[in-house]
Amino acid sequence: MNIIHNWMDLQYLLKGNPVQREVYHLLDKYKIMQCLGLFHPMLVGTIPIGIHVENSDLDIICEVDDHNTFDALEALARAHLQQYRGYTLVRRQVDDVWRLKENFWLEQWPVEVFAQKRLVTEQNGYRHMVIEDRLLRLYGEKFRQQVIALKSEGLKTEPVFAKLLQLDGDPYSELLELEIWDDEQLRALWEGEGRSI
Repeated sequence: MNIIHNWMDLQYLLKGNPVQREVYHLLDKYKIMQCLGLFHPMLVGTIPIGIHVENSDLDIICEVDDHNTFDALEALARAHLQQYRGYTLVRRQVDDVWRLKENFWLEQWPVEVFAQKRLVTEQNGYRHMVIEDRLLRLYGEKFRQQVIALKSEGLKTEPVFAKLLQLDGDPYSELLELEIWDDEQLRALWEGEGRSI
């Protein structure tokens, strides 16, 4: 059941639910993805996979090559994104990895742009989204509703999946371990440990 999905092309949002369509038109109206185009922006998180709740934000990840590219992204952001309400920019090093994070509002939507020196398809935000999408497709609508219900109570996405699947340890790394599992193994995980949740 490996669905090939081009997450870079936001057209898929137009085939989704009303919130996904709204987000597509919002990003298109303000040309955010075009503005960040040189940095291979990708919308990740809960909106693309349809498990957003009231306080969900728009998570956009980008990739950079080196400090010069960080400088270019920062200059572009200050020129084009700083105008938006609540704009903040933080550039720092975490675990020897430089990252840049911007936050601002587009109308009623909080937006976070995150960039690091890693391909977007290798960043944890993307990897988590892909495995979560796969699990949602495998386990069906009842599982999706359980995820949304727990998120509505204030839990973060990865801890919700870990709770439902009874994964021990750090939920962020445990979910990534499931990337290499085949569909049969993933089904067995839900039918075994997860079904009582």
